Amino acid sequence: MILLVCGPPGAGKTTVTTLLQKRFRERGVSAGLLDSDAFSRNPYDRMFDRVADSDRDWIVAGTFYKRQWQEQFRRLDDVLTVYLAAELDTCLERNRQREHPIDEAAVHIVYREFEPPDADVTVDVDDLSPAAVVDQVVAAFADLPDDRRPSALDALDTTG
Repeated sequence: MILLVCGPPGAGKTTVTTLLQKRFRERGVSAGLLDSDAFSRNPYDRMFDRVADSDRDWIVAGTFYKRQWQEQFRRLDDVLTVYLAAELDTCLERNRQREHPIDEAAVHIVYREFEPPDADVTVDVDDLSPAAVVDQVVAAFADLPDDRRPSALDALDTTG
């Protein structure tokens, strides 16, 4: 299973994916975590190379603001896309609160050029805490049709 978590800068992808990985671990599921922030060059190609031939479960976080990057991962087996939707003002405010904020002009550019994915799960994060976002994502997993629901998700439940 590969959970592809995408959204604009400042939507909370890193925080949410860290909490998702913790939720999986608490339920006995070992999922690797890759975040585009950890790669200085070619992050999407490098993350793809790590997961493409792997037998383990992965949580992959990045803006994925270009459709070609989303589609590259969607061609793999057992990929679910989670879209963290946020208004520009939310993204800018959260970016300012980061330990290492990115240039606000870059936030504007990526936000403007962002191509929303054909997501399996979409959560509007503007008024939610990271824990509440994770709860909504996990609850949405339970509602997926059986043919879209990887078996690794069976360990999760909506009770937190």
